[in-house]
Amino acid sequence: MTKFRKSHSKSDRGDSWFARVVSFTVLLVVAAIASVFYLPSMFEEQSNSQSGNYSQSSGEYDKSGLTPAFHREFLPVSDNKSIVHHDYYSLAYNEKYEQADWVAYELTKESLQAKNVPRAKRFNSDPKVKTKSAVHSDYSHSGYTRGHMAPAGDMAFSSDAMKQCFYMSNMSPQLRQCNNGIWKELEETVRDWAYKKGSVYIATGPLFYDDGDTPRIGKNKVAVPDAFYKIILEKDTDKSVSFIIPNELSNKHLKEYQVSINDVEEQTGINFFSGILDEEAESVKEIKYWPISDKKYRERVNNWNKQQ
Repeated sequence: MTKFRKSHSKSDRGDSWFARVVSFTVLLVVAAIASVFYLPSMFEEQSNSQSGNYSQSSGEYDKSGLTPAFHREFLPVSDNKSIVHHDYYSLAYNEKYEQADWVAYELTKESLQAKNVPRAKRFNSDPKVKTKSAVHSDYSHSGYTRGHMAPAGDMAFSSDAMKQCFYMSNMSPQLRQCNNGIWKELEETVRDWAYKKGSVYIATGPLFYDDGDTPRIGKNKVAVPDAFYKIILEKDTDKSVSFIIPNELSNKHLKEYQVSINDVEEQTGINFFSGILDEEAESVKEIKYWPISDKKYRERVNNWNKQQ
């Protein structure tokens, strides 16, 4: 019979075997715990590092080149604290007028290069507005269109962005001649600028000049603006351009509606880009840096303005 060495007697062998089983079991348990808590985050980090820019709502990555709306330093500042953050734009909802005081977002070259998703067909109430937003029927048969403040054309890179830009909180009553005319030209021009410059911040909203005599539409008494403003700032620069567009048919050139950021602030009481621009930069009108197409202007005057 083979004799075991002292360090490997039968009893020692059994104990050693038992110890190895216990150790192996412990290792399996530790590995299982690690797989639950460590591996998912590891894979997530690997996935994130390989996928590009992330989406605001879920931390997932997409190709829009955007950052979370609620992390953006460019959001306007005002007394209105009813701030709503959607995935790709933010707004301050004004219950008195049943629309936003301002809508702000970033528009990038990447998002404009993305394949366009189908245009949404339904206008929905905004589920994030605590006081409840206007509804689709408020505008029906009113003589006014549901004018997007954050345009569908700027949100066409994502199905979620497209759906959310059709919330009624993003709408304001616009005469068709304005919405399909000079406002359309301005929106298309802004997209041209964003594409050429890489990324721009945009803030836009309504203006009311005679609060006591403001027309109202629908059961929710949505106020009809006298005009609309739009401010564009090139990201990582102090280059900006602003416009105030009357809510009416216009045959004038866009250049005639150019104003400074200070002009818009005086009329709205809202502070725009306070963490980015100084007072001097907000007073500048620098249209040469923001070329406007004469061809597009002629297209508006000769065609768009004549369409019913």
